Amino acid sequence: MTTYDDRASLTDLTTTAERVRRSVEAVIEGKPEVVRLSLTVLLAEGHLLIEDVPGVGKTMLAKALARSIDCSVRRIQFTPDLLPSDITGVSIFDQQRRDFEFKPGAIFAQIVIGDEINRASPKTQSALLESMEERQVTVDGHSYELPDPFMVVATQNPVEMEGTYPLPEAQRDRFMARVSIGYPSPEAELQMLDVHGGLSPLDDLQPVAHAHDIVKLIDAVRTVHVADAVRRYAVELVGATRSHPDLRLGASPRATLHLLRAAKASAALSGRDYALPDDVQALATPVLAHRLLPTAQAQLNRRTAEQVVLEIIQRTPVPTSAGGTAPPAPGGQEPGRPLYHQQQPGARRL
Repeated sequence: MTTYDDRASLTDLTTTAERVRRSVEAVIEGKPEVVRLSLTVLLAEGHLLIEDVPGVGKTMLAKALARSIDCSVRRIQFTPDLLPSDITGVSIFDQQRRDFEFKPGAIFAQIVIGDEINRASPKTQSALLESMEERQVTVDGHSYELPDPFMVVATQNPVEMEGTYPLPEAQRDRFMARVSIGYPSPEAELQMLDVHGGLSPLDDLQPVAHAHDIVKLIDAVRTVHVADAVRRYAVELVGATRSHPDLRLGASPRATLHLLRAAKASAALSGRDYALPDDVQALATPVLAHRLLPTAQAQLNRRTAEQVVLEIIQRTPVPTSAGGTAPPAPGGQEPGRPLYHQQQPGARRL
């Protein structure tokens, strides 16, 4: 049950998240949905993959999010000659102490910005696997805990770009969500010229939240209620990817867990202490699509993973507050449009 203290925490969450959102949007103009997804991943204890062509603000988004929070930040520029020890750290023999001393790598920060992650070799990319999943680093048989909160915000260029390596399936599965910023609208680009034409807006960006505040907000997100019907709905969506004829690799059980956590964070950002099917639907594409591998025939037909996820959403019955399910979307339904209307404030939870 949700207590009065839990409700107060959710109130604090929306207030603090709003400050962070406004701070990031002062740098990233015209992309509110991208900023909201970044906050959702942060509060859901996940990691964010930003994929797009060069020059659209991938690194700027990661830096703005990091500078809006008063916490330790490290940036790693992934290059072909980067070594795994540059990320995790290395043990160095101390002549005076006659013993080995561990020198932490760049991963030992609360927010780690991995710029152009797919320019490093797969061997170096794999150095992130343990830290992203278990929030620890093991070097020479010793495990070292990472700080809390901990989030990796990685950027990558499309695989077709020169000098890039595709991320392994295990690496992509560690990221809770993938987002593409896209080109700005003409109005937003014109405003960008006014704001960014002189000094960088990052220079004046000040922290609006502390690391311990984010830890408390993450604890508040954990209290969000998810009904059994919504849980089953998430399982059905993910399960449908494993048997879809256009996919040779479906989403993992980790994807189901990430989808549920993200839905809880999205509900908390909306000021609710319970998750709706709408939350699951809105996050299904950014959470699932980057984990899926289309078949060769689907690629020949120019079928993308995003299209497959939208098709699964349309075909999967949606749970209702009455305990039943709503029919799948009709043929004329706009792709990606939520099929389940949100309950009004004060309505009965599922």
